[in-house]
Amino acid sequence: MTTSASPARRRGRPGGSQGTDLLAIARDVFLTHQYAGATMDAVAAGARVSKQTLYRQYPSKEVLFGAVVRDWVDRGRDAMRPHLQALMESEDVRQGLLELSRILHAGVLSPPVLQMRTLIAAEAERFPEVAADYVRRSWDHNQGLLAEALRHLGARGLLRIDDPAVAAEQLTWLALAAPLNRLTLTAGAARYSAAELDVIAREAVTTFLDRYGARDSAA
Repeated sequence: MTTSASPARRRGRPGGSQGTDLLAIARDVFLTHQYAGATMDAVAAGARVSKQTLYRQYPSKEVLFGAVVRDWVDRGRDAMRPHLQALMESEDVRQGLLELSRILHAGVLSPPVLQMRTLIAAEAERFPEVAADYVRRSWDHNQGLLAEALRHLGARGLLRIDDPAVAAEQLTWLALAAPLNRLTLTAGAARYSAAELDVIAREAVTTFLDRYGARDSAA
């Protein structure tokens, strides 16, 4: 704990948050108050920095909001890679797809992701470029990685894939459509039990393999 400060340090607030830590605090402010209710004062107070310091880095609330969303995307950009690598290496394609469906549930249906999706969607008209960047570097990026994993399984003879991009989209929405719709429309209140999500995952994989499975995997 600091009990004294040099004259140079008294001009600021020692120990204030910087970089990604500051953006995480700003994200909490936006999620708590939404864009309209969030203030630069609240962010500065939460980060324990002066308003002057905050404005030097982010000249306006609009600039800060864009930085918060970009930071969020950067934090989760490659989170799917190890799971998709495990899918590509799987010897049991049904089990591999089932595990991936559970990962999608754990990620996309988690409260932080749902809250950020809701915030970005609510501000998409005000900040179309921010929303477009989120879609391109998060959703589209992960869909491309999934398509490549499915293409690889097709090359191994474990799936019959004509268009990996279409197959990736179908697998994603088979696993996510119903729970994501319900949780989005109820602000996350109508949550599913683990058993309910497991049934959704199993049915999604069964339907997917009925369409794309090799003879042995679809049996």
